Amino acid sequence: MPLIDMPLEELRRYEGRNPRPIDHNAYWERALAELRAVDPRVELIPVAMSAPYAECFHLYFTGVGGARIHAKLVRPAKPKGRHPAILLFHGYTGNSGDWADKLRWAALGFTAAALDCRGQGGLSEDKGGVKGTTWRGHFIRGLDDVPDKLLFRQVFLDTAQLAGIVMGMPDVDPDRVGATGASQGGALTLVCAALEPRIRRAFSIYPFLCDYERVWEMDLAEKAYEELAWYFRTYDPLHERELEVFTKLGYIDVQYLAPRIRAETCLATGLMDTICPASTQFAAYNRMTCRKSMLVYPDFGHEGIPGVDDRAYEFLAAL
Repeated sequence: MPLIDMPLEELRRYEGRNPRPIDHNAYWERALAELRAVDPRVELIPVAMSAPYAECFHLYFTGVGGARIHAKLVRPAKPKGRHPAILLFHGYTGNSGDWADKLRWAALGFTAAALDCRGQGGLSEDKGGVKGTTWRGHFIRGLDDVPDKLLFRQVFLDTAQLAGIVMGMPDVDPDRVGATGASQGGALTLVCAALEPRIRRAFSIYPFLCDYERVWEMDLAEKAYEELAWYFRTYDPLHERELEVFTKLGYIDVQYLAPRIRAETCLATGLMDTICPASTQFAAYNRMTCRKSMLVYPDFGHEGIPGVDDRAYEFLAAL
């Protein structure tokens, strides 16, 4: 097959190259402690939809740093006891999408909650308040401040908080909650399962935010990762801070959260992916110690892959 990355046998052994901060575990334990101290002040606002089998709501809650975070919530109108739930995560710069695609989960007897990532295309707030640039991307937001100010730290915590809120709903079975998404959504699926260990199943499609230095060395710091190239060109043209930058990004590198995942996990990747290279995805997958499987598509990149949505649906419908 054509190669844009490592041969498949090497991918199956690859464990990443981005530096891991020595205090990574302490960093995330401190972050989770901060999250537990937040009063979420949950608010549900009904939305009228012509689906008699479902109830739809705008869900708002307060996240770390005081931002009001938004998600779309759909649940069965007449639930038969406690039922499963699914958490849905969108791609980079996007939003939680239309209500219509959430209704299939209510028809199946699930509650579905779709997060709007703070500061992107949805209704969630980005409170800002960091030193350095606020332009050209989110995973570089906070690089010139202390690691606790990294914006994606807060987004990652939002996924866990949403999971906890949904699991705490009286009609949801907290032992039957899954997560799914593609690209950024695939990354947040893995992060959510890492930070909320009660997640039962996770289906991640070509996850973003993995192994930043590998993306750089492949000369693919463009499109979704273009802010990395822009940051160096603007703030460190001689790469004098290269080790510092990549080490700080290690706090929000999905591969180093992957060992925390307990959920049964399926990851789908295309070997022709030039947006989120396959090696970066394998870096996260190979560090997982949970029950896991991978769907490898040799001829596909960062695009719609035939049958993947059906596989995700069947995998998560079994909750």
